Amino acid sequence: MLKRLSKYIKKLNTKKKTTIKDIANVLNISIAAVSKALHDDSRISKKTKKAVKQVAKNLNYQPNHLASALRKGKSKLVGVIVPRTNSNFFSSVIENIEEVLNKEGYNIIITQSNESFKKECDNINTLLFTQVDGIIASMANETIDLEYFEKIKAKGIPLILFDRGENDLNVDYIGINDYDSSHKIVEHLVNQGCKRIAHIGGFKRTRIYNNRIRGYMDALKKHNLPLDNELLIESNLTIADGKEKMLELLKLKKRPDAVYVASDYAALGALQALKDKNIKVPQDIALVGFGDEPFTALVTPSISSINQHSAEIGKQAAQVFLSYTKVKSVKQTLNKIILEAKLVIRESSNTNII
Repeated sequence: MLKRLSKYIKKLNTKKKTTIKDIANVLNISIAAVSKALHDDSRISKKTKKAVKQVAKNLNYQPNHLASALRKGKSKLVGVIVPRTNSNFFSSVIENIEEVLNKEGYNIIITQSNESFKKECDNINTLLFTQVDGIIASMANETIDLEYFEKIKAKGIPLILFDRGENDLNVDYIGINDYDSSHKIVEHLVNQGCKRIAHIGGFKRTRIYNNRIRGYMDALKKHNLPLDNELLIESNLTIADGKEKMLELLKLKKRPDAVYVASDYAALGALQALKDKNIKVPQDIALVGFGDEPFTALVTPSISSINQHSAEIGKQAAQVFLSYTKVKSVKQTLNKIILEAKLVIRESSNTNII
């Protein structure tokens, strides 16, 4: 056996991967016997099991878990698509999805769209090719055409959307009440004495940003405050966008006395612009962001923001996927889980702590 093993080790130097056939050839037993031994089958003797495992170790054999799972009809993989991974919100969602699914024997494949519709479509194609058992996704800012998401549904693969999603898809969704969140922010700023409140938002075509804009507008009406088109700006909500759009607002003949920004990153850019112009925050202009990223508590002044309950969204998304694995027939009832967001008030909008 040692000569045969030495021969195979030399042969494998030019081979990509060891198979159970190689182990069978070394031991001069059947492939079926090797497979049963590796799976600790009671019908295989302890002596044979020990020999198989030793040869497998010597040949650096790595079992193909994916192929094995697919033979059973499941890959035990779940695809996760996010706009970006460098956001605390999305990384927290991913972490909690993984934690819940790992306990049930699933692994996740993480992809990011970088807010690109094309890359999002490529991600979906890759995950479908990998034969994932489900997809949990948050849409890119550029996404308008839902054809690729419909493609997931057509294949009968569970699709769960979180944070960003479209009602037209009629799939499971987990997120916060974006409309109500805007009401909370405007209400807070009104209580601080602000009367001319601007909004640097995302694009209306994206459901969550449309809801935030609607909430902002309705809250202004509720308090009989002016709704000027020049105070409502759509953007990609990057740091650079926040800075640029804030500078545009500062050029107005009548400046706002408060700015609500639909992203903490854009709020950070807005804060930089205000500092560059030596404008005091919140005395001259109050500022509120969205997302409760860790840096909002660390900058000076600290930035008020909406906490989106990222950990809970991740856990709920994973649990919704798992609900599909526990029913034999097609699930008829879709989950629409809407969490109530929390406004975290900090220095940038709190005139009472000056």
